[in-house]
This record gives sequence, C-alpha cells and structure tokens, in this order.
Amino acid sequence: MNETVTVAIEADPKLPIIRMTRDFAATPAQLLRAHTDPELFVLWIGPDSLTTKVDYWDARTGGSWRYVAGRDGEEFAFRGTFHEVGTDRIVQTFTWEGQPEGVALETLWFEDLGDGRTRMHTQSLVDSFEGRDAWLKSGMEVGVNEGYAKLDRLVAEGRI
Repeated sequence: MNETVTVAIEADPKLPIIRMTRDFAATPAQLLRAHTDPELFVLWIGPDSLTTKVDYWDARTGGSWRYVAGRDGEEFAFRGTFHEVGTDRIVQTFTWEGQPEGVALETLWFEDLGDGRTRMHTQSLVDSFEGRDAWLKSGMEVGVNEGYAKLDRLVAEGRI
C-alpha cells in the first residue's frame, strides 16, 4: 500500500465536539482488539517520537485505564474509564493529566465496509469550545495520523 491515508478531522460548529473518520484495511474485530489489548495499543498509539507504556488497563465496561507516553525524559500521562466496551463500539472518558480538570467523553464505533475494510468513527465531546480548539491546535493530527499509520502496519504484518 503506497498511498498515505489520513484521518478526516472536523470541529462541530455548534458543540465542543471533534469528529474523526478513517478507513482501515482491517475488520471491526481487529480494530476493537487494537484499542482494547494493552500490548497492541502501546505499539501504535500516538506520534512516532513517543514511547508508550501502560500503567493499568482494564478494557471492559466499567473498567479504567492509564498510560504514560514519553520522549527525552519528558512524560505525558493519560487516564480514563471505559463506560462501554462492545463488539463494534467503545465509550470512554479521556483526561490528559497535565490538565486534570479537562475530561472528554469519547465514542469510537466501527462501521464494517465489507471485504476486510472498516471505517472507524470517533467523537470527542470536550467541556468547552476553548478546550476543543486547544486540542485542535495542539498538533493532535500528527499523533493521530502517525499512530494510525503504525496501526495499518501492524494489521498488514498480521500482528492484529
């Protein structure tokens, strides 16, 4: 696969929501596993410049998670709870510990396109338009696109 696939990112004009959509050459089950298996998750999440380690991970409805990403001695910790882990959908909270008062409600769902392809949709509801716009200006698209490119490689290599 020589083409570069990027995520479509849009800000809702009426609500503090970020929506992302991206197609994968993977089944919904493979994408669900990539998002719920901590050993796989750390291999693809975030930009190439960061290394991620899981502190705790209980990927079930009612479970919680925390991971730490780092580079050059600097660490960034994230945590949340899994409100729902289904076969085609995950609902969770997401907090960057550098801004612990900011909690986003994230919903991911996997649309089966057939032939081993899936369109993944994500929606992040943040607490304010200012918070949403700060996320968008943070360079998040680099981390999202580089992370999903790593996920593509893991699927292509048969590791998921």
